[in-house]
Amino acid sequence: MNCCLPGLDLAKLANKLRDGARLMVGQGDYDAYVAHMREKHDERRIMTREEFFLERQASRFGEGGRRALRCC
Repeated sequence: MNCCLPGLDLAKLANKLRDGARLMVGQGDYDAYVAHMREKHDERRIMTREEFFLERQASRFGEGGRRALRCC
């Protein structure tokens, strides 16, 4: 029970914080990816969770000739 902040859903807050942390390190939300692919790109194959992780990791760190998203 939240005595100090009525109406605060701690599970929802924890999920938002987890998702934000994943985005900060370049790891998108796999479930959101799957939903997007089914809605917008039904003809394309959906990557497995492992493929998605590896693709996001490669994108984040500039592997495979891709430009990395870095501040410096």
